[in-house]
Amino acid sequence: MNTEIRGGVPAEIRENQSGGVDVTGYAAVYGERADIGGMFYEEIERGAFAEAVNRDDVVFLINHDGLPLARTRSGTLKLTEDDHGLRMETTLDSDDPDVKSIIGKMKRGDLDKMSFAFRMEGGKEEWDDSQEMPVRTIKRVGSLHDVAIVTTPAYEGTEIGLRSLEQHRSNQTKSKNFSAARKRLRMKTDLAKRTS
Repeated sequence: MNTEIRGGVPAEIRENQSGGVDVTGYAAVYGERADIGGMFYEEIERGAFAEAVNRDDVVFLINHDGLPLARTRSGTLKLTEDDHGLRMETTLDSDDPDVKSIIGKMKRGDLDKMSFAFRMEGGKEEWDDSQEMPVRTIKRVGSLHDVAIVTTPAYEGTEIGLRSLEQHRSNQTKSKNFSAARKRLRMKTDLAKRTS
């Protein structure tokens, strides 16, 4: 599975008057450069989630695992884009045993960071190799898998991101080799014309 995980933005958690637990926050923030495992930097461009937010069935998880606490398809999870990033809102059912098991941890701040899981297949990215450490700009995610509240923001998908960098470099090399071969062929053709 080529799912990449990013995150680290604090969530806001509070009980509401009807006894539910409101969770709001940004699963992703635009324009901030993140160090992805010391292999490359990554930035998310404004609008990168526009298609996914309106298309994908996204679930809200704990540490990107387990049963969903909320879901866009059921209307219990709301995802929107604004100028800051990918915003999520949900009201968790305080009677749900899974929610009961984490409420204390969320209130204490032990479980308070937002994260998101995505795939790039079918998306759009650009790489800048002109710096010592490459920079990947995510212009459009291929699909959005989940948003999660996490203990420790993880970069579990870095090996997939590294594969994406390697693919980019391989494509660059092929393109340069093709251009060099075409140039040599042109030179041979020009030389043949001059000598005949």
